[in-house]
Amino acid sequence: MHDIRTIRENPAAFDAAISRRGLEPVSSELLRIDEDRRAAILAAETAQADQNKAAKEIGKVKASGDDAAFQTLRDEVAAKKAAVADLQARAKELDDTLTELLIGLPNLPFDDVPDGADEDDNVEVRRWGTPRDFDFQPKEHFEIPGVIPGMDFETAAKLSGSRFVVMSGAIARVHRALAQFMLDTHISENGLQETWTPVLVRDDMMYGTGQLPKFGEDSYQTTNGWWLVPTAEVTLTNIVNGMTVDESTLPRRYVAHTQCFRSEAGSAGRDTSGMLRQHQFEKVEMVSITHPDHSRDELDRMTGCAQGILEKLGLPYRTVVLCVGDMGFGARQTHDIEVWLPGQNTYREISSVSVCGDFQARRMNARFKPADGGKPEYLHTLNGSGLAVGRCLIAVLENGQEKDGSVTLPEALHPWLGGHTRISADGKMV
Repeated sequence: MHDIRTIRENPAAFDAAISRRGLEPVSSELLRIDEDRRAAILAAETAQADQNKAAKEIGKVKASGDDAAFQTLRDEVAAKKAAVADLQARAKELDDTLTELLIGLPNLPFDDVPDGADEDDNVEVRRWGTPRDFDFQPKEHFEIPGVIPGMDFETAAKLSGSRFVVMSGAIARVHRALAQFMLDTHISENGLQETWTPVLVRDDMMYGTGQLPKFGEDSYQTTNGWWLVPTAEVTLTNIVNGMTVDESTLPRRYVAHTQCFRSEAGSAGRDTSGMLRQHQFEKVEMVSITHPDHSRDELDRMTGCAQGILEKLGLPYRTVVLCVGDMGFGARQTHDIEVWLPGQNTYREISSVSVCGDFQARRMNARFKPADGGKPEYLHTLNGSGLAVGRCLIAVLENGQEKDGSVTLPEALHPWLGGHTRISADGKMV
């Protein structure tokens, strides 16, 4: 959410930043409501003071024995009490209106985020690895002979419908090994704290990280009001919801492996084949809670953590800075990491790492106490995939496929596979 005081101080700068998101200027409307709200609050406070003053006089008048004056004053206090209630209700109505408008506005991009409308305007900043030169036409993951026995979409459709998969045998084992490899690497080498969190959360947790109120259709809600998390960003970030932490405890760096659930609203017809875009999937998620002065450096550190996983697996990738038109609602800057998929002959997103500034912290009322004893300040939050497990599985299978239908698995993964190194053409781990 945005600080209305900052908008008051420089409305033109706010409108210029929000216009980069493709939105019309809104500061004049926000400031008009804010002015009315503050006037209503002042009027309510003034009326309350008058009511209190009159109430104090009642006892004196009653003690004097002047019944007529007592009745007049009592009627006056009752009228003032009703007026105060009306003014307070008006102030709350205006406050709710202002909050609703502010909470629906996206975060402001950093000045150096590239302008642009969509993914075609993203800017590549890093490329690692050389795509393998196959001596045969590489297949997509679901077409590889050694993969087919362990990746069952028909049974999944019977169980749950489209955009689900049943994995078994070697494929299920590689999928599990990838998640464990990612977790162990982030914990032992990258200094993240392993965390296990629920996948069912309350409304206010989804509000805190920005999935609500605008993007409810992208997630699933249970009949008793819980939401299935679209990513562990929701739970990990909301650990500090409503808290004021000591500066000495920063940064807080979390990592969690969870199931994730997305309705994929608006993605009809996109990536319908295979398991690239699923309603239920697994992700190893990184979240950092930092001091405001350190959040941009933390973005680079987290990006490096995600890139390091791909480098250990020997998977070619490229990193892009998203333009404003392709950036998520809560981000100030985002780095997307795209892994090479030879079956599609293109790079596809496997991680998105974002710095949100104090945007989520304001929604969560999450602050820190400065070490020098100053006033509490809002924390900065960051989140990023480290990595999407299913998409990493796709990349491992497609990049490791052989002409005979088998799959050679990355050496870095062997310790998590009990020393097995390949999936045979008939789907066995060997």
